[in-house]
Amino acid sequence: MEERNTTGDFLYKNISITWETTITAPNGNIYTDFSDCVIMFQAISFLSLIFALVGMAGNAMVLWLLGFHMLRNAFSVYILNLAVADFLFLCFQFVYCLLFVIHIFYPISIHIPLLCLVVSTFAYLSGLSILSAISIERCLSVMWPIWYHCQRPRHTSAVTCALLWALSLLLSLLHGNACDLLFNDFELFWCPIFDFIMAVWSVTLFVVLCGSSLTLLVRIFCGSQRIPVTRLYVIIVLTVVFFLIFGLPMGVYWLLFQWIGIYYDKICDFYHVTVLLSCVNSCANPIIYFFVGSIRYHRIQRKTLKLVLQRALQDTPEEEAGGKKGSSGESRKLGTL
Repeated sequence: MEERNTTGDFLYKNISITWETTITAPNGNIYTDFSDCVIMFQAISFLSLIFALVGMAGNAMVLWLLGFHMLRNAFSVYILNLAVADFLFLCFQFVYCLLFVIHIFYPISIHIPLLCLVVSTFAYLSGLSILSAISIERCLSVMWPIWYHCQRPRHTSAVTCALLWALSLLLSLLHGNACDLLFNDFELFWCPIFDFIMAVWSVTLFVVLCGSSLTLLVRIFCGSQRIPVTRLYVIIVLTVVFFLIFGLPMGVYWLLFQWIGIYYDKICDFYHVTVLLSCVNSCANPIIYFFVGSIRYHRIQRKTLKLVLQRALQDTPEEEAGGKKGSSGESRKLGTL
């Protein structure tokens, strides 16, 4: 059994990670049987399992409604793709945590295919990319509204998402988790280069996400002309805030572990804390959509999930939407994919 540890990732030629007398995390950390760490590790795994299950159900509902029961507009395409990324990420985390819970009650050797680790990285990076695209496009629509509504190509959202999915898949395959499978031992010097490209792209997305979101907020609240705050604005702001609080720690951990080579022996459960936080982030997104869509004039109304989601994604002020189009706000924005 061979292994490479140039970037801190443990990769095995049999494409599996085994839990036996020790517990090996996907990033290569090996946790020994310290009682405090094991108890915390088990508690976090149970919580992650619960959040992953709830998040999968919520994102599946969003996928079902947006994919088959609603006409899509420019931003609902992004929301649909973000739900796909969250669902994929939660699926991997659910399987990973479920296997560990099984290991708690039945101490047997458990193998995690390397493909699952690649899918996890792919889904996380895709979610960050799509969220950055949402923030950029909303910022452009506020800064240059005439150009956005008159000159924006019709299928910009779909093309952008397709390119981001393809780029995320390529970077995930070239990342250290799968580099050994793509290059032989004589070409392993390329793997750190691909890891560096992955890190640069991740940092770029984070900077763009923060910059465009901050610009959007400043333009809304401090601009010379008042911009009415719609439900879509609220959803974007809440989604970005939740990602910065709950989703970003996993990305920061990957970068620190990869480039600084920190082994968290004293904080043995830190990686799984970031997993739990990321599960909370992916679980919170559909809750945000339905919660924002269910509020009307500071009151929560009982509506069907389809109407709630339609109202959540409307890009018109509440008064105008209520007076002219009802709650869905579809008639103005449909057809701008």
